[in-house]
Amino acid sequence: MKQPQKPPPLENIGALAEKLGPEAFGRMMAQMMEATDAYLHWDELRHRAPPEGLTHEAWWYSLKLGRVRSAHFLPLTDAAGRPFYYTLPNQVLAQLHAIDSQARGRIRMDEQVTGPETRDRYIVSSLMEEAITSSQLEGASTTRKVAVEMLRTGRKPRDHSERMIANNYAAMQHIRKIKDQALTPDTVLELHRIVTSETLENPAAAGRLQQPGEKRVTIWDDRDGTLLFTPPPAEQLPSRLEALCEFANRDFDKENFIPPIVQAIVLHFWLAYDHPFEDGNGRTARALFYWSMLRNGYWLVEYLSISRLLRKAPVQYARAYLYTETDDNDLTYFILHQLGVISQATEELERWLEHKIGELRDIERRMHVVQGINHRQQALLAHALRNPKAKYSIQSHLRSHNIAYATARSDLLSLVEQGFLEQRKAGRAISFQPVSDIEQRLSGEIS
Repeated sequence: MKQPQKPPPLENIGALAEKLGPEAFGRMMAQMMEATDAYLHWDELRHRAPPEGLTHEAWWYSLKLGRVRSAHFLPLTDAAGRPFYYTLPNQVLAQLHAIDSQARGRIRMDEQVTGPETRDRYIVSSLMEEAITSSQLEGASTTRKVAVEMLRTGRKPRDHSERMIANNYAAMQHIRKIKDQALTPDTVLELHRIVTSETLENPAAAGRLQQPGEKRVTIWDDRDGTLLFTPPPAEQLPSRLEALCEFANRDFDKENFIPPIVQAIVLHFWLAYDHPFEDGNGRTARALFYWSMLRNGYWLVEYLSISRLLRKAPVQYARAYLYTETDDNDLTYFILHQLGVISQATEELERWLEHKIGELRDIERRMHVVQGINHRQQALLAHALRNPKAKYSIQSHLRSHNIAYATARSDLLSLVEQGFLEQRKAGRAISFQPVSDIEQRLSGEIS
């Protein structure tokens, strides 16, 4: 993408004050306390009409001074040692409140979705969605349909793209296991090893930091050759990773409080900014975000796929990084972008849940003639109604519901006995398919 235009340096404000004179400079300073409708970067602000009596440059300085005045500085620094900071404008506070209310559990979640018997099924589906789209965001070309089939059946990946997705899925499952543990450099390295296993040109680079002398990743504007990003030198990476883990594990007191969601977003940015690995930095950064959210009690994040929305708008994702780096390390731009993504993902989840709950209730009404159907069989039959040519196996059923082999086998054979599935054999493999008149059988039209 195109490099945004850098803002006028704040040190030039003295020359501007002299140029404007006391009256105009006073008007500019008065603007400092006024809220704007958006947290604008200079690259956007210069195209908008400034308040009456102010130039674009004066308008920018008035906003910038207000932001610096309310800045919260972070232990994260750039390669030159300059700290990153963030502010808490009204837009941030409003979104933090909304997400805090929803992602910690006050969202309407029907017992059919969050009950102890069914919760695993929906989490498994969400983990698969995040694994697939996070990998696609980094270049994996496998379709969602093929990827879901691979993850549900447990078959081995056939190519590089499928391996990326399988690794991401394993990493997301790993995060669920370690969410209550402190983050250490070894934890981050293990997470990266899982994410990149068998996908790197140099296999030895999986699970280790880049070393001095190795070529560091740089990002360029393809159109004009402008250098967009250079990560910190490899010599700094061990100490920077230690600092990241210390920040991740901190329990902030009242005097040094950081909203937990902001902490998770900062970790996402921090790992991606440091770019400590040969490849897989983005996937590892997003995995750390999930770890931090779960650690702080935002259990609903297990149901959200952040990467799916990032993949829909990759330019905005990249721009959020560049706005931060070109405006004196102001992380507010990235925080606002990520809060918007989390809010959108949560809203979409609510809509999906309403649809899913209605669908399940409709199936329940159709199943009034069916005796002895458990929630797993009900979910399979609901899928079969929408996908009459679907194929199921004992392996896909047990992986979808996190159950034992014998339980999965019993579920499927029972549905065969009741006339809802057909059992087919090809060599040693056994598959199950919906019968052609499954809808009529479930509605009671055929007994």
